[in-house]
Amino acid sequence: MDLLFFRKERKVKNLRLLDMLNLKFIQENPEQVIERLAVKRFDARAIVEKVIALYKRRNEVQIEAETQKAEMNQLSKEIGQLFKEGKTSEANSSKEKTVELKEQIKNLEGEFDVIDSELAQLQVLLPNLPSPLVPVGRGAEDNVIVATGGEMPVLPEDAKPHWELATQYDLIDFELGVKIAGAGFPVYKGYGARIQRALINFFLDQAREHGYQEVQPPYLVNEASGFGTGQLPDKEGQMYHDKTDNLYLIPTAEVPVTNIFRDVIVEAKDLPIKTTAYSACFRREAGSYGKDVRGLNRLHQFDKVEIVQVAHPDKSYESLTDMVAYVQTLVEKLELPYRILRLCGGDMGFTSALTYDFEVWSAAQERWLEVSSVSNFESFQATRLKLRFREEGRAKPQIAHTLNGSALALPRIVAAILENYQTPDGIRVPKVLIPYLGGCEIIR
Repeated sequence: MDLLFFRKERKVKNLRLLDMLNLKFIQENPEQVIERLAVKRFDARAIVEKVIALYKRRNEVQIEAETQKAEMNQLSKEIGQLFKEGKTSEANSSKEKTVELKEQIKNLEGEFDVIDSELAQLQVLLPNLPSPLVPVGRGAEDNVIVATGGEMPVLPEDAKPHWELATQYDLIDFELGVKIAGAGFPVYKGYGARIQRALINFFLDQAREHGYQEVQPPYLVNEASGFGTGQLPDKEGQMYHDKTDNLYLIPTAEVPVTNIFRDVIVEAKDLPIKTTAYSACFRREAGSYGKDVRGLNRLHQFDKVEIVQVAHPDKSYESLTDMVAYVQTLVEKLELPYRILRLCGGDMGFTSALTYDFEVWSAAQERWLEVSSVSNFESFQATRLKLRFREEGRAKPQIAHTLNGSALALPRIVAAILENYQTPDGIRVPKVLIPYLGGCEIIR
């Protein structure tokens, strides 16, 4: 499968048209904001109208305060001269007027702070504006398949799903995980644990070969980090929270890795900055139940290798293309049937401007399993993070763009490998993983 569709999308103009969802942009382009967020099935009209009203009043308050400050400063200069000239009565009258002005300015500044706080609270309720490339749609059924690859395996009639294979070959103990922690916390054993480690090392090695610097981040983050990447206040219900220290277990390494660049100014010549990290990931997955969560399909704790890029705004869609192409090489090297989908507005995340999902075929379950999301957040996260870059010839630093992708998430990759590679003699090991498993070619 060639990447012609990506090369075509690189050429789309005005991809940055809507990437600065700031107060000024909302105030100047209200209908555009409402229309674009409707693609994400988000009704922004009430928030936008309130933002406009508050923004207008804040500007009025600011102008009024500045006018009164100028008047007070002028009076202060005149008072001394009036005393020198013996005009005591006029001087005292001016002093009284400055006291009144000082109180009025204090009240105006208080109103300004209240409005500013209200605007900030409203602003964080608005999702990122979707790219013009995002298709309109309600949910997963409206996502667009843009590429497919790999060969569908032909399994025997008695083929087993991965949870039965995991038990048969003593690779994963789901019940033991329930005993120790609860549902969604499996215990990997023997070759099950070794496959996990093999995949992690393989993914990290591949990322380094493709120019990503490896880091090992914390698994706990503070509120500022959660806010910076958009998990807070949108997804706090899906995150494990330690109230004593007010720290959150990470849902993905994207959060700590991207926050490496919070409050940082980088040099344009260093862009794109490419970083990779392995981490355990923790998600409450509240409300998840049924056959779709059986076995490894949906877990509360799982392993994942993440790739993150900080890019120049003019080149972030080139970075997105490169990241999607890179993830494609991983599923191809594992020889898994896959498809790539461009997510429609109704199936996109809060922070994303454009997302591509990778799915692999689970042969025994006869269904597609999502194993990666690769997204361009444009300036959405960087604005929250105050992540900027300095470019030669420009006086002020500019807001950068951020991107991230799963490369890859392990549970469903393991599920697909167990099911697609099963044989009557055992489970074959993908060729690229054999060196990572000490030369083992088949798990018997």
